[in-house]
Amino acid sequence: MAAGALLEAGLARVLYYPTLLYTVFRGKVPGRAHRDWYHRIDPTVLLGALPLRSMTRRLVQDENVRGVITMNEEYETRFLCNSSKEWKKVGVEQLWLSTVDMTGVPTLAHLQKGVQFALKYQSRGQCVYVHCKAGRSRSATMVAAYLMQVHHWTPEEAIRAITKIRSHIYIRPGQLEVLKEFHRVTTAGAAKNEIQHTPLT
Repeated sequence: MAAGALLEAGLARVLYYPTLLYTVFRGKVPGRAHRDWYHRIDPTVLLGALPLRSMTRRLVQDENVRGVITMNEEYETRFLCNSSKEWKKVGVEQLWLSTVDMTGVPTLAHLQKGVQFALKYQSRGQCVYVHCKAGRSRSATMVAAYLMQVHHWTPEEAIRAITKIRSHIYIRPGQLEVLKEFHRVTTAGAAKNEIQHTPLT
């Protein structure tokens, strides 16, 4: 790992609990400063902050969550959230797509894998909870890719749609770039399929 990336990962660890406490504070404070812990984006996907153990029953029983996409590094969820085994015990499959907090950008392969995971549960009429620490950047990038795939949207259209529901998301420049790459690859793949399935006249 390059020195710059190591420094960023170290800084993310140092700031993790202070920024998590800020997220908790914004979730509890009333009035204009309040931020909901999670939001339903569409019939399949919920976007939110860490799914704390105390939320398990609500997510599984009330929200029909059967899949969880975790964009965190392992240390972020170690003490506060269900492990993959604990999720499995309540009938939930966890997909782990580790991405560094604050500065991290999901890879194109991670976006593709996460989107296919969400589409699997969409086809079953079940729900997926997509999260990072605060549900603002890493997980919002994943949800944007999912919406782009489902609706054939551009990155900007997907981000606008999420912002209307969860106004405090923040897509960083590097994250926007990987969404543009996802869009190029997805559009090229769709065009290729269309050509292959067009009957000869």
